[in-house]
Amino acid sequence: MVFRSICTIFVARNNNIEIMSIDTYKLTSTEEPTDEVLSQLMREAAEEARETNAEATQRYFEELRRAAANIR
Repeated sequence: MVFRSICTIFVARNNNIEIMSIDTYKLTSTEEPTDEVLSQLMREAAEEARETNAEATQRYFEELRRAAANIR
């Protein structure tokens, strides 16, 4: 599960306040993300990659242990 920041980023445009957050930004949007949103996206992607890698590594070694147990 990806951690979602509670922090909302406010962007001022034409004397109006537009709310851009990690939860509302779409990667397919024609609008460029703010540096803060891009940074948050990158942090979340890195965290998800770490979690996925740790789970895959654990499954790999569990499978090796099962295979080794079957050889004995």
